[in-house]
Amino acid sequence: MSEIELIKTLASILALAVAIIGHEIMHGYIAYRYGDNTAKNAGRLSINPLVHVDLVGTILVPAILYFTHAPFLFGWAKPVPVNIQTVIRNGGYNGAMAVAVAGVTYNILLATLFATILPLFTQPQDLFSIFITLFIVQSIMINVVLAVFNMWPIPPLDGSQFLMYLFAKLNMHKAVEFYERIFPYGMIILITILFIPQLSHILFMPVEWILKIILP
Repeated sequence: MSEIELIKTLASILALAVAIIGHEIMHGYIAYRYGDNTAKNAGRLSINPLVHVDLVGTILVPAILYFTHAPFLFGWAKPVPVNIQTVIRNGGYNGAMAVAVAGVTYNILLATLFATILPLFTQPQDLFSIFITLFIVQSIMINVVLAVFNMWPIPPLDGSQFLMYLFAKLNMHKAVEFYERIFPYGMIILITILFIPQLSHILFMPVEWILKIILP
C-alpha cells in the first residue's frame, strides 16, 4: 500500500467514525434536551469512540465495502438508548420527531460545513495537508450518504421513526400499526434492497442532488 493509499484509508476511517458516532450522540443529546437522561446516565453522550463501536456496523460493514471497492462507505454505531416516552411526555410527538431526525440533521450540517471549507484545501502541499483534504472530501460524501440512507422509510432507520411519530401525531393509527408489524422484518428488507443494485441506486439518488446543492 502506497503512502497516499494509506492516508486515504486513514482519512476515510476517521471521517466515517466522526459521522456515525456524532449521528448517534445527537439522538441522545436531543432526547436529553427533552428531559430524557437515559443516554447521559449510560455514558453514551461521550465522544469516546470505544463506547459507540458496533462490531457489524462500525467495523465489518465498512471493511467489506472498502475492500470490495464500493463507490462509498457507510456504517453505523451502536444505537444510543433513548426513552422516547419521556421525550413524548415533555415535548409531544414533535419532540419525538426531533429526536428521530437529530442524527440526519447533524450529518447534513457537517457535510455542508466541510463543503464550505473545501475550496481552502484544493492544493495540498505535504502529506498532512493531503490527509486533511482527503478527510474533508470523504466527510462530505460519507455524511451525505449516511443522511440519505437513514431517511429511508424502512424500520429501524430514522426515516421510519420520524414517520411513525408523525402518523401518531396525525392520529393515523393504521399507518402506525403497519410500521409496528413490519418492524421485526426491517433488517431483512434493508439487506434485500442493498443487494438489488437497481433499487438501491434509485434510493441513493438524493445523494447526487444534495452534493450538487452543497458543493461550491
